[in-house]
Amino acid sequence: MARPAEPRRKPGRPKEADGTDLRDRILDAAELEFADHGYNGARMRDIAARAGVNPALIGYYNGSKGALYEQVIRRKGAGIDIARHANLDALLAQSPTPALRDIVRAYLQPQWDMKERGPGGAAFVRLQARLHSEPEARALRLRREVYDPAAKRYIAALAVALPHLTLEEVSLRMAFLVGTYLFMLNDLGRLGDLTDGRVAEVEKDALLDHLERFLAAGLRAD
Repeated sequence: MARPAEPRRKPGRPKEADGTDLRDRILDAAELEFADHGYNGARMRDIAARAGVNPALIGYYNGSKGALYEQVIRRKGAGIDIARHANLDALLAQSPTPALRDIVRAYLQPQWDMKERGPGGAAFVRLQARLHSEPEARALRLRREVYDPAAKRYIAALAVALPHLTLEEVSLRMAFLVGTYLFMLNDLGRLGDLTDGRVAEVEKDALLDHLERFLAAGLRAD
């Protein structure tokens, strides 16, 4: 009697001999390529070369270039968004009206932590800056889906902390906050240029303290 055919197995998460997840290796390589060249400049064959795989394997496991780009953004972007929600939840659990600087710090900290997670973290910070400057519909949609839920909660919290401002003013200043911290995360070398080398490097925690004070003052300004 013939044995019933086994159901066809779907592709899983392939492992290398050393236990490395091949999909993660592809995503890591894509993250670096997109960070260095942007979405339009990145090439699938170069991502494959970075990952050390056949280009066809990327399409098999990750789909099109657009689908791969979205996976890269969502993989770490979602973690930043979750951390921001958690930080704000913790503040609101302590007080319904958290201090302004605490709100600013809660929003900034996950991004600062991400940059310290090795080359991949630093690459994602560069990629995120590109995402916020690229006008393509895909980038706009990703910003809305990945980052807006937490940002809207922070705008609401800032509106409570800054009752002398209108919602329009708070929203604009939140946009200024985002632009400022992305610049400072990505272009620290400018400090040396602007001071003729007198201020070449600022320790990361000290820099975050400076930025927190600066942004809180700007948010509060009349």
